[in-house]
Amino acid sequence: MGMASGKANRGSTHRDPLGTVQQNRQARLCRFAAHFAVGVVGACRRASRPDVVDRSNIDECVCTQASTTLAQTRDECVKGASVGLCLQLGDRLPFTAIDLRNHLHRFRRHWCRADGAKESGRHRRNLRTAGAPHGKRQRSEQRERREQVKPEGRYHASPMSANRTRKLRKVLIANRGEIAARVLRACHEEGVEGVTVHSDADSRGLWVKASRESYRIGPPPVQESYLKVDALLEAAQKSGADAVHPGYGLLSENAAFARRVEEAGLTWIGPRPDTIAEMGVKTRARARMKAAGVPVVPGSEGAIEDLEEAKRVARELGYPVMVKAASGGGGIGMEKATDEAALERAMKGVAERAKRFFGGGAVYLEKALEKPRHIEVQILADQHGTVVHLYERECSIQRRHQKVVEESPSPIDDASLRAKITDAAVRAARAAGYRNAGTVEFLVDASRNYYFLEMNCRLQVEHPVTEMVTGFDIVREQLHIAAGDPLSFTQEQVRQCGAAVELRLYAEDPARGFVPSPGPIQELHIPSGEGVRLDVGYAAGDTVTPFYDPLIAKLVYYGEDRRQAIERALASITAARVGPLKTNLDLHRRILESELFRSGDLSTDFLQRLPK
Repeated sequence: MGMASGKANRGSTHRDPLGTVQQNRQARLCRFAAHFAVGVVGACRRASRPDVVDRSNIDECVCTQASTTLAQTRDECVKGASVGLCLQLGDRLPFTAIDLRNHLHRFRRHWCRADGAKESGRHRRNLRTAGAPHGKRQRSEQRERREQVKPEGRYHASPMSANRTRKLRKVLIANRGEIAARVLRACHEEGVEGVTVHSDADSRGLWVKASRESYRIGPPPVQESYLKVDALLEAAQKSGADAVHPGYGLLSENAAFARRVEEAGLTWIGPRPDTIAEMGVKTRARARMKAAGVPVVPGSEGAIEDLEEAKRVARELGYPVMVKAASGGGGIGMEKATDEAALERAMKGVAERAKRFFGGGAVYLEKALEKPRHIEVQILADQHGTVVHLYERECSIQRRHQKVVEESPSPIDDASLRAKITDAAVRAARAAGYRNAGTVEFLVDASRNYYFLEMNCRLQVEHPVTEMVTGFDIVREQLHIAAGDPLSFTQEQVRQCGAAVELRLYAEDPARGFVPSPGPIQELHIPSGEGVRLDVGYAAGDTVTPFYDPLIAKLVYYGEDRRQAIERALASITAARVGPLKTNLDLHRRILESELFRSGDLSTDFLQRLPK
């Protein structure tokens, strides 16, 4: 396949593609950022860093550079570590006002007390004056206060950006859409060059415009572009990348691709290929978890060979049962059967889809739990044997077995159950010999019994809600782990602070069974504000094509508690305007307004129970 050479994308005019931040808010944020950046420059000068941008230029470049600067912690800035490099990133990525606000919000919120208490007026004043020039006595007092109020660490200074040798220099992002932009931003924040790829249909994508280098990898069909391993490796070779980040979906859990990356002498930013292969075969994963003492859903011991065996196992388990692909997961890899006729249809359908999408037609059976909750645990594991969890996410609201709304923490609000599930997730990761970021998924029944469902050996779509409530940047931690650095924190330093809700904005028609609704986006307006994070993959004027997943954006809302997060989400999407293509915004509004959701009465059949 021919491949065009990489091109520079240095956009000279930075603008807000969503048009959602008012000028007065932007001005206030820029003044705040400028004040902080000026202090950073002073710290760098005191640390003899001649490469930093001069103070006289701060006002001109603060909108594009301050968001990167704010990702550093104040104690790092005092040391002068990596700040010069961070300040020079402004010409690499067209940060929008939304990006700036997101960074400011994260910076402010994650200096709250470790126990989740509200910031006092003194803490807010400290944050407003962060980085401002002080006398020696004032600086000493500020450092003492900082040690008292920060949650055993920071937001969260990474090994790569601290006093360690950087091993990653350039990362190829083998994905598209909002996750490509998300990974690109993390790379830039760490001073690592990010290289993107695109098909012909995505040549003007936001992530392409945001990157200095982007390589064409083929025509629009996903099998001829984003799933074409040779084209991706060729792009990595041409760009001089030394690592590959797969994002989520596409080839992120493809063990053969991970092996090819490593065989090419590149660093794979993810779990080991052998782990992906082992945990990707669900029957093997179940056996591994049972051996580790992690409860699993009752089901067949291995793959089902034929329909008669399936009928026998189903009778033993009792209907309803779930027919699942042994070599893959997700909504297309499973189907519920309530009787033998439905079982025959499900066996045939799941086997065909498994062969098409996962490379093998083997299936197995599990007992279908009635009204279960879907709860997953984010884990991180380094190359030195340390495994930690970042608590749980509630992912019960689904359509076609695919998530629509996620939140953290789970409204189930059971400390004992939370401790059991998170402990089981860590045991599961250790049993799998896990490395890098991953998710262990569980089903919880009405009696609050929990069962291992599967392990996702990749970054999850819904990782932002975990980042919002814990303060750890999961993608940056992925880079650190892949570089061989130990985790920058311990389990005891992980705290949940507040609550976050994520709404997946899809171009689809809920009234027609959630069928995709591709087309041009003439208007895209999502109101922003305090506690709002928008991870977007499109801008007004772009077109959602029929070739890929129709996810437009992830709308993430943070609050001091669940009620506040919900109210912020509802206020934002009520005023949102996206069109003329169909979206699921109205569905999200119904969910947020419903008493079922507000009361925390969640289960995987939530949408069937949601009042019309």
